[in-house]
Amino acid sequence: MSRPQPLPPSPATPAPAHARRHAIRTAFERAAARYDAAAHIQRETCSRLTAFGTGFDRSLALAPGARVLDAGCGTGFGLAALDRLCPGTHRIGVDLAPSMLAHARQRAGRTDDVPAGDPEAAAFLPLCADLEHLPLARASLALVWSSLALQWCAPRAALAEIAHVLAPGGLALIATLGPHTLRELREAFAAIDEHRHTIDFHAPAHWSAAATGCGLQVEGVENVALQACAPDLRRLLGDIKAIGAATVDGERRRRPLGRAAWARLEAHYERHRRADAQLPATYDLILLALRKP
Repeated sequence: MSRPQPLPPSPATPAPAHARRHAIRTAFERAAARYDAAAHIQRETCSRLTAFGTGFDRSLALAPGARVLDAGCGTGFGLAALDRLCPGTHRIGVDLAPSMLAHARQRAGRTDDVPAGDPEAAAFLPLCADLEHLPLARASLALVWSSLALQWCAPRAALAEIAHVLAPGGLALIATLGPHTLRELREAFAAIDEHRHTIDFHAPAHWSAAATGCGLQVEGVENVALQACAPDLRRLLGDIKAIGAATVDGERRRRPLGRAAWARLEAHYERHRRADAQLPATYDLILLALRKP
C-alpha cells in the first residue's frame, strides 16, 4: 500500500510545524518529573482503553515476541496495560520528550517480570521520535497502542505512520481527545481576552475519516466525557500545566493575567462548580479501534 499524500493545509494555518513540535517537546520535557502525580485522567484513560480493546475483540493475545508499540508512551504508565493485553510481547515506546522516556525506562525496569530462559519476552525499547515520523520498519508491528498522545499530531500524518508500521491484520487502539475538551476553560477565557488557550481538537468523525483515508478499517469508536477536578481554579490550571498541556496553536497570550483579569476568570469558571464543590475540567475522550487490512 502506498503511503497517502498529506492533506492540504487548513484555512486557519497554525504555527510552523517545526516550531509547534519543539514547543510540545519542551512542555513535556518540563512536565516529566511531576507528570504522574497530576495524570489522573491519563490513568483513567488507560483503564478505559484496555477495556475497550478487550471488549470489542477478545483475541488480542499475540505470539510471544511480537512487536507492539506504545505511541506517545510518556512516563510509561501504559506498559502495564500492554502487559495485560498482550503478555510476552516485545514492547517499543516512542515519545518526543527524552525526559519522559527516561521515566518510562525506569518504570519498565521496575515492572518487567522476565520469564526464565526468555530474556526478550518482556523487553522494552525506548525511542525518542515524533509520532508523525516513526523510525520503524514497514509492516513490523502487530499492535499500536496510543493513549492521549495523538491529539498533539495532525491526524492524517500520525495515522499514515501507524498504517505504515502495522503488519497486515495488525490493530491500533487509540485514545485521543475531541472538541469539547477543556470547554469550561475556553468559555471562561473567552470572557477576558481573544487569545487561544487550548489546541484544536478533532471530532470522532474527523479521526475516522482520516483513518479510512490512510487505508485503515475503523472497527470501533466510543466517545465519553471524563472530568478532572480540583477545589479551586489555580490548582486545576496547575494540574493541566503539570501534564504538559500548556501548548496551544496560533496566537496565545504572552503576558500573565493581571489581578482584575484573574478575578474575572475565576468568576466565569465558578459557574461550572459542581454540587460536590469541585471545579471540573472536561476531557472529551475518543476511543478508536483501527485495523490494517
